[in-house]
Amino acid sequence: MNKKLLALILGAGLVLAACGGGDDNADKDTDKSTDSGTTTETASVDAEKIVSAKCISCHGQNLEGQGNFPALNNVGSRLSEDEILNVIENGRGAMPGGIISGDDAQAVAEWLAAKK
Repeated sequence: MNKKLLALILGAGLVLAACGGGDDNADKDTDKSTDSGTTTETASVDAEKIVSAKCISCHGQNLEGQGNFPALNNVGSRLSEDEILNVIENGRGAMPGGIISGDDAQAVAEWLAAKK
């Protein structure tokens, strides 16, 4: 029983470490143009770069899902942008909340919602 509990705790710690890793300063794109080519007053966020840094360790290189982690390559066909944002901010299942926050979380939710 104690070995199982220890394995569960260590496994959860590994999941948290893998999903929460990355340099937050490297996640921002300082280019002032959006993907559509229009200029904005604030720095745009490169959602694909953030996903590559924060999500692929659990969800797979091509977001195909792996193990107990669901595929995200078609998540927009299952969840709305608001639902995706809620999962990013609050977590679900083995995924802890707050891995991505603020404008970055909004940009990632929008990007993932387009994947159908």
